[in-house]
Amino acid sequence: MASAGHTASEGDLLHRYASVRERIEQAAARAGTPTEQILLVAVTKYAEPEQILQLVQAGHRDFGENRVQQLLQRATMLDEHVSRMRAMGAVLGGESAARSKEPIRWHMIGRLQRNKTRQVADACRLIHSVDSLRVAEELQEIGLKRDKPVEILLQVNCSGEAGKAGCPSPAVLHVVEQIHSMIHLKLRGMMTMAPDGEHAEDSRLVFRRCRELFEEVQTEGMVDPSFNILSMGMSGDYEVAIEEGANLVRVGSSIFGSATPGDSASEQTDEQTDDQADGPA
Repeated sequence: MASAGHTASEGDLLHRYASVRERIEQAAARAGTPTEQILLVAVTKYAEPEQILQLVQAGHRDFGENRVQQLLQRATMLDEHVSRMRAMGAVLGGESAARSKEPIRWHMIGRLQRNKTRQVADACRLIHSVDSLRVAEELQEIGLKRDKPVEILLQVNCSGEAGKAGCPSPAVLHVVEQIHSMIHLKLRGMMTMAPDGEHAEDSRLVFRRCRELFEEVQTEGMVDPSFNILSMGMSGDYEVAIEEGANLVRVGSSIFGSATPGDSASEQTDEQTDDQADGPA
């Protein structure tokens, strides 16, 4: 990569990334939330490997994937890149050395398949898509075998849409209580997805309901203080999500561009689709 300046495509990527950061800051200000408390997960579904590396070089460290095989491939690629950065940083010192020490954190945001749970648990910092006790129990077994808790979010179906993944809202307190008893799981919070809509405002009531459930769980005292992550919002509605209490947003096409029209709808569909290439569940 030339050091004299950014290529046109790289400049576009960094401009979109900066724009998302700015809009997060503005939404956080409207919500009265410090910007540094909002975590941006860059969803790499439509990203080229070179684009991911550009964000890493720009200092971004949290990335999300919905497909297991793609996540594992990209995690390996970035591990190799970070190793090279560390070696270079050790030679150059200063900012390069400091940046190279920051780990890459992967987030699994798609549905889990039983034959892939161990690989996901080993590769990811946080699994967003635990939507049932069955999945939680499988991850509990993995945590037991490796003697290290698996950090998860409970995915909740706050829209009530039939067929949408997620724990039904009325069952949340019961499921949280059961998960909290699994000592090899660490329940960090909740995640939800809004229904498809033409306007960001269409998502507001769903996000509000999820935030109310999140606060109810905290108030009931059935979780640890580490239950503090509310993952809501994608490219089409992350500003509304922040206004309604999200402190983690999952943004892909607004940063990397989209392969198909309808960015938010495409991201939403992808987060809920099993990867057929991964084999049978």
